[in-house]
Amino acid sequence: MKTYMVNEIFFSLQGEGVRAGTPNLFLRFLGCNVECQPNTHGFECDTDYTDGQPLRLDEIISMLRGVDPNCKWVVLTGGEPALQVDRELIDGLHDVGYQLAIETNGTIELPDGLDFITVSPKVAEDQIRQRTADEVKYVRVYGQPIPQTVVEADYKLISPAFKGPDLDRQALEWCIKLVRDNPDWRLSVQMHKFWGIR
Repeated sequence: MKTYMVNEIFFSLQGEGVRAGTPNLFLRFLGCNVECQPNTHGFECDTDYTDGQPLRLDEIISMLRGVDPNCKWVVLTGGEPALQVDRELIDGLHDVGYQLAIETNGTIELPDGLDFITVSPKVAEDQIRQRTADEVKYVRVYGQPIPQTVVEADYKLISPAFKGPDLDRQALEWCIKLVRDNPDWRLSVQMHKFWGIR
């Protein structure tokens, strides 16, 4: 029987993007196909997605229910969840009443059926394969320009980089300027870090 490599399953409030503040179950998958480095992206990856276990779909559902039986939103995240998310997983989670959001770097085209798509590119625009989304979100450090995104999205977001657990104030001020100068973009800050939750 098919298994998915899962790093962790936990409950939290969505900490960023237009769904910030909403209750969610997070299903974090192992593995990523992009290595974020300060000299390339302006920031390091702050997520551990390298350790975990193989789980069948029924085991995933059981664990989700065990964490919070009332929460109906599942955020598929990683690493890069698109390496593993498939029709069987989407249909199986929908069949038991979950709505599905995904946070992807956009380098792999997603299967149909997801309820909310966030593309957060970490590669050059010509390498992006998921070209439609509900929101597209770019992390910016001081001096990086507004992106010329190839992703068609309802919402376009700029997020200031953090230095470890601390917000880079210079990056925040820069992102505020970018939004002021480009009013079709919004500011998104990783609020969960201020709330003291994961």
